[in-house]
Amino acid sequence: MSEGGMTVLDGTQLRSLQVSLPVSDVTLTGAKLLDFADSISSDSLFGLSLPQCLKSSALRRVNVYDDVSFRRSELTKEAATSKLNDYLTAIADELKDNPLVVSILDGNTLRLFLEDEDDFAMLAENIFTDLDIEDKGKITKAEMRNALVHMGVEMGVPPFEEFPLLNDILKKHGAEGEVELGQLQFAELLQPILQEIAETLAQKPVAVIHNTEIVNGCKIRKLLTDEKQLNDVAEKILQEKRSKKDYQNNTEIIRRFLEANGKELGLPPSEANEAVVLLYDAVFADVQSGKCAAESEEVFRELVKEILEKFAEQLEANPIYCDLDN
Repeated sequence: MSEGGMTVLDGTQLRSLQVSLPVSDVTLTGAKLLDFADSISSDSLFGLSLPQCLKSSALRRVNVYDDVSFRRSELTKEAATSKLNDYLTAIADELKDNPLVVSILDGNTLRLFLEDEDDFAMLAENIFTDLDIEDKGKITKAEMRNALVHMGVEMGVPPFEEFPLLNDILKKHGAEGEVELGQLQFAELLQPILQEIAETLAQKPVAVIHNTEIVNGCKIRKLLTDEKQLNDVAEKILQEKRSKKDYQNNTEIIRRFLEANGKELGLPPSEANEAVVLLYDAVFADVQSGKCAAESEEVFRELVKEILEKFAEQLEANPIYCDLDN
């Protein structure tokens, strides 16, 4: 994986683990068990600390609904071993259903900039120009913090909240205060700072979670296996069909409903990006033309199911990434 690009954590890394509890007394507390499990999962996922909401969902999968009480409980070694493996499997299942998109920053991108004098000069010039909003030809040393924020994950610099050592590195190189720097002085200060960040990341890479959702058809598959839920969805679309007086064909009615409500069913938001438009076009182009006209309600329900199955197939083959910041 190239740094600054994205990789997907879908639980695969955890499924291959062979885990045993550390040597201990006969009983373990739930707190020690969870701490050990979190440490194991973090080590397997580039040192990433999983979101609490994901861990809580994984605990519910193993019938732990009260985290506080479970942490206080005591388990025999046999029970703890069973719960540990069940919990790690549950985390893997959660990641399969709700994959995380991350960038692993290990200094490679920064080293590429630093190794090429022309690339670094252009980088420093562009950052300086962006920070010199008053066009004075000068910025203060304190702006170096904003320079790192401006570079961001795409250029190999982790966020300050994910990598507090950035504050120590800035302080070490005197990148504080109101002393003004010209463009050349800025570049001369930026270079050793980036060099130290790259060296630090090489020793201990940082995983940064993107606020991105991967829609891969998993939720639609679950819907398709739940007959009651599937019938409820078909009934809602039928109600829409019954309320229409213009006798639109079936696929138009179904498509309009899914574009408005598909996110609740596991489809990507219709306004997310061009890939979603292409997805809808591909699915509905593939629907049998003979089913477009008005049919019996039973045939209509089968058409809804067929269309959802096609969405699941398309998304399994080509998942869609939705930026949740937009």
